Amino acid sequence: MQDMIRKIVEADAKARRLEEVNKKNAAKEKQKIEDEAAAIHQRYMDHAQAEIVKNDAYLEKRFARRLTDMEAKQKSALIKLKADYEQSRDRWVDEIVSRVIG
Repeated sequence: MQDMIRKIVEADAKARRLEEVNKKNAAKEKQKIEDEAAAIHQRYMDHAQAEIVKNDAYLEKRFARRLTDMEAKQKSALIKLKADYEQSRDRWVDEIVSRVIG
């Protein structure tokens, strides 16, 4: 009987040790998964940030080109408007005066 009780106590102690080892292993695996998830998240965020920087540079260049094109068109339109004014101002003044005086 004593021998049987001793074996039961030893089996219980062994089961407790195994349970403790399993808990430690589970905690280590959980931490490993959390670390891997954090690393994946960081790689994703780094990639996303790099894409944002690349797109910002692209959009900035595109905006600068559009602005330059727009300024050139405005300058061209202003030159044409001044030329039209210089060419037609006497006629426009005469026309305005004749309409006002009648």
